[in-house]
Amino acid sequence: MIQVPATTADDNFAARLRGFGPLGILAILIIAAGNFLIAPLSAILVLIWTKISNTPWREIGYVRPRSWIKTIVIGIVFGIAFKFVMKAAVMPLFGAPPINQAYQFVTGNSAVIPVMVYTMIIVAGFGEETFYRGWMFERLGKLFGQSVAAKISIVLIPTILFALVHYPEQGLPGVDQAFCTGLVFGSIFALTGQIFLLMIAHAAFDLTALWMIYYGLETQIAHLIFK
Repeated sequence: MIQVPATTADDNFAARLRGFGPLGILAILIIAAGNFLIAPLSAILVLIWTKISNTPWREIGYVRPRSWIKTIVIGIVFGIAFKFVMKAAVMPLFGAPPINQAYQFVTGNSAVIPVMVYTMIIVAGFGEETFYRGWMFERLGKLFGQSVAAKISIVLIPTILFALVHYPEQGLPGVDQAFCTGLVFGSIFALTGQIFLLMIAHAAFDLTALWMIYYGLETQIAHLIFK
């Protein structure tokens, strides 16, 4: 009786997880369903999948920056500036109301700040970037290839999905904003292949929005350019 070495069996299992056969599709469905149970479960499942499938971490954007300090500073500055541009210049062009009605319960309500901060740093910054950018880009890249049309699709598909999941809570304005932010973040990730800057920028973007809402500054900032 011939015994298959454990390493070979493990390698075969990992290869099937990375592929698009029954096991690979099952893994995709489980990861995609994770956030329906609790966020950011999908991102945690992505990390587990990456480890046991022997997928290089760099393929989901987990690349150590040359300078953590520079990455953190750039991410924070970019995220804050991007939020101001979206609020004052971009969203008015979409006809969005100056106030985000879905989060008005936050205004002056210090009791919800810890939960909101957790949501914006862990769920949005870590969870959404790992899932929508890192993992989806890796999966679609393996499926579509690296042609120009493929790369455009790889940016657009996660962006559209990212935008649509904001509809139930925030309506059409939330979809518009998420599409714009997803398109920018997705394009940056497609060019750099690095996720940590985007995690920081995403968290800074959302925390800036939280600051605007908490202090009742949304209308004032939304009318900075268009009165």
